[in-house]
Amino acid sequence: MSLVSNRSALRDFEIIEKYEAGLVLKGSEVRSLRLGHGRLDGSYASVSDSGIVLKKMWITPYQPNNSSAFFEPERNRNLLFSKKELVEIQNKIKASRLTLVPLSVYNKGRFIKVELGIARGKKKQDKRESIKKRDASRDLERTLKTKYR
Repeated sequence: MSLVSNRSALRDFEIIEKYEAGLVLKGSEVRSLRLGHGRLDGSYASVSDSGIVLKKMWITPYQPNNSSAFFEPERNRNLLFSKKELVEIQNKIKASRLTLVPLSVYNKGRFIKVELGIARGKKKQDKRESIKKRDASRDLERTLKTKYR
């Protein structure tokens, strides 16, 4: 079950490969995310010396905690990868002009995970083509649904 999803990423980027990573959070951030109070719009992951960091992910302060004075909603959050995956992702991003984009945040057991995609930005023409394909498939589904009822 997805807690937060990034729908604009699928519109603006062509996803080449997907990865799953753990997310380092504080207790109040976990409670807030489980209530669905977060946003991935405009967020991205960057490679640094210490690992991969998720930037500009917004998590609304958990209200009953009442410690919002010390809460940073848009702080950088570390991502947890295996060493093998970390090296693989770093090599792919450095080799070609690709971006690491968060697609969704979800529960996996008691852990909070992030689905990341290695993506290439779409140009305006590519976006139009994907819209045409989506509309054509919707029309086809609609006609088949009404025809066989």
